[in-house]
Amino acid sequence: MDITGIILAGGKSLRFGRNKATEKIAGMTLVERVIDHLSSITHEIILVTNEGGSQFAEFDFLEVVSDIYPAKGPLGGIYTGLSTSHTAANIVVACDMPFLNTVLLSHMVEISPGFDAVIPRWPNNQIEPLHGIYSCSCIPVMKKRLENDQLSISECLKEMRVRYFDQAEFSKFDPEFQSFFNINNQADIELFNKIEIKKHTK
Repeated sequence: MDITGIILAGGKSLRFGRNKATEKIAGMTLVERVIDHLSSITHEIILVTNEGGSQFAEFDFLEVVSDIYPAKGPLGGIYTGLSTSHTAANIVVACDMPFLNTVLLSHMVEISPGFDAVIPRWPNNQIEPLHGIYSCSCIPVMKKRLENDQLSISECLKEMRVRYFDQAEFSKFDPEFQSFFNINNQADIELFNKIEIKKHTK
């Protein structure tokens, strides 16, 4: 099955104070780490940005696209990526997730047929919509909600056939839940460094 990777790099990075996607940690930018993970399991990678593609010019092997609906948050980014994709199955992740687990993502793709989306869900019902599998069948519902300025992804998903992927399932692939770790501030970078050191000293 051909799979497209969609990376959302359009956030305002308010808590971080600068563009997270191009922030370099341990020798690589955050977006480079995400690309590195996805490139081994996807047919194509689309980078969605809200500022044009100039800051990502070096990634000439990717398709860099601007939000179709500007300033509509992550839902707008997902919609733009799906509208650009040429495959039925699409892995959608944020640009600031340095520990993506390709085995976990591949399994999520495998269980996606028959659903509009596969979304991880925690015991408290919190979901991880920016670590999901989305079908292009989501486009009409997303378009309608964007045009009505209804930007909640969780509410949008209620109109779709969603396979929620619970903790008991995803913990088999990622028992330390590092897949969902993202960088928001300096403390997160310090935690990233600790995790990296631990990985390389096992």
